[in-house]
Amino acid sequence: SSARHGEPFLALNCAALPENLAESELFGYAPGAFTGAQRGGKPGLMELANQGTVFLDEIGEMSPYLQAKLLRFLNDGSFRRVGGDREVRVNVRILSATHRDLEKMVSEGTFREDLFYRLNVLNLDVPPLRERGQDILLLARYFMEQACAQIQRPVCRLAHGTYPALLGNRWPGN
Repeated sequence: SSARHGEPFLALNCAALPENLAESELFGYAPGAFTGAQRGGKPGLMELANQGTVFLDEIGEMSPYLQAKLLRFLNDGSFRRVGGDREVRVNVRILSATHRDLEKMVSEGTFREDLFYRLNVLNLDVPPLRERGQDILLLARYFMEQACAQIQRPVCRLAHGTYPALLGNRWPGN
């Protein structure tokens, strides 16, 4: 069990926000940083997750500017809010995921090599469901048992006729 298990776990989908919004979501903003900014500024995910974890989903979509800002944070543990002049220091574990080939992006110059090596400490390759073969049935049984326990029903079972459908599905989008 991690020392951070009881601490905040916050996520940002890097593909879902434009660069300027992603920066303020991640690092927060200072008072008066832009029109419509909250009066006292706003902490970003890094501050809100202090002592915890920030999950950066689809990190391959992160802009070069944000890649540089994230790398600086990873190197020294501090950052400045958007429009701020004060260094903020936090202790946050970073997890990231992507469907992109980051090594290829590094060789093409679209993802920072130094950031790639800072993030790629432990690489877990999770194969898509369509490549899991018989594991699909084990996973289906497991999640069925979890769902039954959650709604306090006796053990639920998949109909045997369900197996070919599960095994034959291509699982698009996964």
